[in-house]
Amino acid sequence: MENYFHQYGLLAMFVIVATAVPIGMLVVSYLASKVSIRPHKPNQTKSTIYECGVEPIGPNKWVQFDFKYYMYALLFVIFDIETIFLFPWAIQFGKLGMFALVEMFIFVMILLVGLIYAWKVKALEWGK
Repeated sequence: MENYFHQYGLLAMFVIVATAVPIGMLVVSYLASKVSIRPHKPNQTKSTIYECGVEPIGPNKWVQFDFKYYMYALLFVIFDIETIFLFPWAIQFGKLGMFALVEMFIFVMILLVGLIYAWKVKALEWGK
């Protein structure tokens, strides 16, 4: 029973550190700006939008990107992770047996259903 609470104590410490570090960084940054440790010299050049070295053109400089770019990135990450999980399985395939083969088949089928869904809703089309 003592080991049970010990594990939750470790989890609580991780949660506390995971929230205290970013909040601490924000507080230190805020205090550094109030004490004038951090430089603050705004000008027109620093306020312009910078995207891959391309100067913004036109009256509307805040251009919102189409969601499809993020969809492509998410689909890439999903299928990249599939490859990461397939590689160690393929290395140890001889030792794992039939149960692991069935599990990997189910994993690949779930991802295949996701790919077919993305294809059906035309998430993979680059055009309009």
